[in-house]
Amino acid sequence: MTKAPVPMAMAAAALVAVVAAVVEVAAAATYTVGAPDGLWDMQTDYAQWVKTKTFHPGDKITFTYSPELHDLVEVSEAGYDACSSANNVSASRTGNDVVTLAAPGTRYFLCGLTGHCDSGMKIRVDVVVAGGSAPGPAAAAAGPSSSAAAVVAPPSAWWAASSAGIAAISGAGLLLLQHAAVVIGRPLW
Repeated sequence: MTKAPVPMAMAAAALVAVVAAVVEVAAAATYTVGAPDGLWDMQTDYAQWVKTKTFHPGDKITFTYSPELHDLVEVSEAGYDACSSANNVSASRTGNDVVTLAAPGTRYFLCGLTGHCDSGMKIRVDVVVAGGSAPGPAAAAAGPSSSAAAVVAPPSAWWAASSAGIAAISGAGLLLLQHAAVVIGRPLW
């Protein structure tokens, strides 16, 4: 019994999807807020901690804390400046809250318990595109523009657009499949 050959375009398309998923996952980072020396607590200097990090779309930040002592509230810039959790974006109290930074922009978090934010338990997280810089206050207030939307396309969109041309050329598609087999360590067919 002979196997029917897999059409080259289908195999190339499947490979491109796998490669795009791997690249997107590999590009994202996970940070524990305050680590390695602290957690989500009243002793950590979050302004200093965040200065050492560059956050990108797809990254995740984990807030680890005692739910009996603290909580996590995402707020607007005004709420952050006033240390107010009224009209919050979201609130959590699991003690292990994971937040995905899905898009460029600035996110604001604080502990909503009385006096904690005023004691420094708040953090501003600027999410930038690779090679970019944090948006200024005017850009953050204005929201995304149509030109910014084109710049911040996720890696999977870039791969999908680029791979359409590659899959159309059967010789390149075969080369891509052979390369992937080497990377994965086993034949794909």
